[in-house]
Amino acid sequence: MDASSEHPKPRDGFASPRFAQPATFMRLPHIESPAGLDVALCGIPFDGGCSYRSGARMGPRHVREQSSLIRPWNSALRVHPFDRLRVADCGDVDIVPVSIEATFAAIERTLAPVVAARAVPLCVGGDHTVTLAVLRALARRHGRLGLVHFDAHPDTWDRYFGFPYYHGSTFRRAIEEGLIDGARSIQVGIRGPLYGPEDFDFHREHGFEVLRIEDVKERGVPAMVERLRRLAGGPVYCSFDVDACDPAYAPGTGTPEAGGLTSYEALGLVRGLRGLELAGGDIVEVSPPYDGPGAITGVLASNLLFELLSVVALGR
Repeated sequence: MDASSEHPKPRDGFASPRFAQPATFMRLPHIESPAGLDVALCGIPFDGGCSYRSGARMGPRHVREQSSLIRPWNSALRVHPFDRLRVADCGDVDIVPVSIEATFAAIERTLAPVVAARAVPLCVGGDHTVTLAVLRALARRHGRLGLVHFDAHPDTWDRYFGFPYYHGSTFRRAIEEGLIDGARSIQVGIRGPLYGPEDFDFHREHGFEVLRIEDVKERGVPAMVERLRRLAGGPVYCSFDVDACDPAYAPGTGTPEAGGLTSYEALGLVRGLRGLELAGGDIVEVSPPYDGPGAITGVLASNLLFELLSVVALGR
């Protein structure tokens, strides 16, 4: 199917049962070429950067399956994203399971035509390592990006067993490579045991703002959304690690931390990105082998993806 010849839409739930047909993100058509698209939904099934529980390589397939119930009208943001935007499932990056560096090259190569077509890539991982390669592809067009990063962990550590690339070093490498602007970067939901207070030396040096889980719980989602609004006025990337959410709501992840966001808070925070210029985004660290009854992590991740898509639609 050629996206330039017609307006892609999800399958009609009244003509095709939601449990039928091969799974795609939100039952959209599978279109390999991004030409003519406004948003390209891409899977990145790689978990070679995990430091604890693996399984996130199966995340894209899991989220596709759980996204079949997504309906076309976002009643909270009051927008029909599929009417405003030309959106399709562009398939998965053909990653290299045994090599982080080769996988980075594959991600950059696959997303290059998406960026060239001026489509917004919304990706589903995979572990958080993959975000670095997505940022590389986008920075070639936009320069240094602002960042909204939802996570339990800061992911600004340096090396793991002597190696520079893993899911805990992504945003340190992104700063070092000039892909993001620390002064326009906000991390939300950080919590749990760390190695020491020096874990935030990097943040102070580069201007990262950290909104810990205590800030969210004590001050509320509206106050956090007000902090996010300071990133308006330039392109912003949103990276959502599902371990930002409490394991009660997202057990299917590789490094769970107690005391996180509820599903309701997570959805509200992503909706709060309305008004920002989203250049791209991702949902990462969905690990189906650890998901709970009813695939609740996959359901949450698919809804977060829909909210990101809706925010892009409102920006158009």
